[in-house]
Amino acid sequence: MPENAPKIFIDSATQLSINTSPQIFTDTVSSLEANDLYSFNLKGRSSFDLTLDGLSADADVKLIQDRNGNGKFEKDETIAYSNKAGKLAESIRTSLEAGTYYIEVYPYGNIQTNYRLSVSAVPFDSAGNTINDAHEVAIDSQPKSISDWVGKLDSKDYYKFNLDNTSDLNIVLDGLSADADLRLLSSQGNILASSVNLGTLNEAIAQTLAAGTYYVQVNSYNNSETYYNLHLSAFPIEIIPTSADNTTVNTGITSVSSPIPTSAIPQTTNTFQGTLRADTFTYQSGYSRTIFSGNGNVDYGSGARDLLDLSDFISSSVVLNYANSPDGGVVYNSGNGNRIFDALTFGDGSEILFEGIETIKFADTTMDLSVTPNDPLFSQQWNLHSMGVHNAWRFTTGADNVIIGIQDTGLGVDSSGNIHPDLRGTNFIGNNYLDEWSKSSSFSHGTLVQGTIAAASNNGIGGAGINWNSDVINIDVVGDDAPDYTLATATQAMINRAKTQGKRLVVNISLAGGYSSEFEQLIADNQNTALFVIAAGNGNTNTISSPADLAQKYGNVVAVGSSWGNKDYFGNARTPGERISYDNWWGSNYGNGLTVTAPSEFTSTSANRNASGSFDFGYNQNFNGTSASTANVSGVASLIWSVNPNLSATQIKAIISETAYDLGSQGYDTVYGNGFINADAGVRRALAIARGFA
Repeated sequence: MPENAPKIFIDSATQLSINTSPQIFTDTVSSLEANDLYSFNLKGRSSFDLTLDGLSADADVKLIQDRNGNGKFEKDETIAYSNKAGKLAESIRTSLEAGTYYIEVYPYGNIQTNYRLSVSAVPFDSAGNTINDAHEVAIDSQPKSISDWVGKLDSKDYYKFNLDNTSDLNIVLDGLSADADLRLLSSQGNILASSVNLGTLNEAIAQTLAAGTYYVQVNSYNNSETYYNLHLSAFPIEIIPTSADNTTVNTGITSVSSPIPTSAIPQTTNTFQGTLRADTFTYQSGYSRTIFSGNGNVDYGSGARDLLDLSDFISSSVVLNYANSPDGGVVYNSGNGNRIFDALTFGDGSEILFEGIETIKFADTTMDLSVTPNDPLFSQQWNLHSMGVHNAWRFTTGADNVIIGIQDTGLGVDSSGNIHPDLRGTNFIGNNYLDEWSKSSSFSHGTLVQGTIAAASNNGIGGAGINWNSDVINIDVVGDDAPDYTLATATQAMINRAKTQGKRLVVNISLAGGYSSEFEQLIADNQNTALFVIAAGNGNTNTISSPADLAQKYGNVVAVGSSWGNKDYFGNARTPGERISYDNWWGSNYGNGLTVTAPSEFTSTSANRNASGSFDFGYNQNFNGTSASTANVSGVASLIWSVNPNLSATQIKAIISETAYDLGSQGYDTVYGNGFINADAGVRRALAIARGFA
């Protein structure tokens, strides 16, 4: 560089993102301006290639690394340079380690010239590109980490490992800048499990494996280029022989999303059940029919999906038959009632039936099936995701053949008499909807309940309600204020409205306490047209509170308990679906008559009392208690009834019960009832019945 050349500063460098394809940049340099400076980062050892051409006068180029980190380029920090005479093209080709580098383009003498800068970097690959030359890795209980890359020039990496004992294997793929997928293969190269999340989400596989040889495949999706970190560990587990027949019992847990079929038993149908988390479902050929059930996804808000991995197939090679099309889908009974499944058929006639699947990943494209509204808080509403409400919305967002009746504290209003702006139109019977409960109460319980069931949705404000369309009636039954109704008078008023309009009625009672004989008689007399969804109580006892205890007696009463998501009120990790029970606070009641559990401790509309006595509006991130869970079940029940108004209230309860995700002891138990409510499966069941399949 000439002595009088302009000074350059690291902070002025233009950041480049380079990969295996040459990236082209054009500009001008002269002796009167600062030299042009570019920076780029390499995540792994790479073969670097630079060309500077298109010159109208002499310009040179340097490759520099600021090893001292002081922002000043010393002479020994120049890695390579090219300074050919005149207009000849300059070039630098060299191997570089991971790190940050700078390219300096500068003129020779007092000249000005345009230039074209072309740069690329091809990472060195240490993994095998086929299963036959897989890189062998020794793994044990201490995580083994490997860094490498995949892309257009190297689309698949293979690693081989051996297990001497039956072990719990854990594989994590992270550090991604583009979409890459992860697969576990048998010694014959058959897929045992896969993780094919979208975008740059981490991939993970947890699997219990017998002793033997296995392979890990990392592959780029659609030739996307990315570095990655692969972490592998294996924990030997105890094998306990039984005394009866000398067979063994595995004390580990096999991944629910990728069981290995027993080849010795002829099968024509292969069935996969998901968890309440995001599951990857791997298709295995050799069956005439494969069934996949997603069962809700508490991780949906983080971007993880219940995902069907068909990345070995292009989308045009299959025929899709969507269940939400008129007369679409296939009716199938997987053991808990006929339901309408989405269907996919291959060229050889083999078929996949699926429900609760949010995304299908093909080799050439991904298909998103769930409904995501534009409400900004929707990503935080894990309660909706875990119940599969966003999947049920494919079929209905609520219909005008159903009325939702809320009996609670009424609604908080601001100084102008308005209810929360994110609550959609509400019907009132008389002037008894104002929340006057214990004038000193700091919040409006009824606002939380109604926001869960029927907040205005897809309106770009706040969160989404479960039901977007059905009419809502709100009656204050708490506080003994003059306009308040009793449970019996409120129920009668709601029944009268529903009968007058020829609609079905879902009554939400997120309360516990005594009830009158008149109230019970109304339940007994309306088992076809009115469903009562009632909180089981928060005493953490083996007794269902009243009036939820009426669920033992009547087929149109649903008693609701509470389950955690993946963390509790205080941020502690929890198992999704686990019954809520705190040592010194509250817990969900359980016992005979409990119907289902549903989420609690989630986001809903809130109204908090201010100094003037009116309410300020906002959102509560931890609406808790069985009150919250009850509102979830009422919303789901209204969706199920919306797709088939010919069902009776007792049939709605039966559908909720038989399609719930089983928790606790197999089948019905008094801790979880029939299990965790599943909106998608419930709606599909109601649709099957509407088509004449009992």
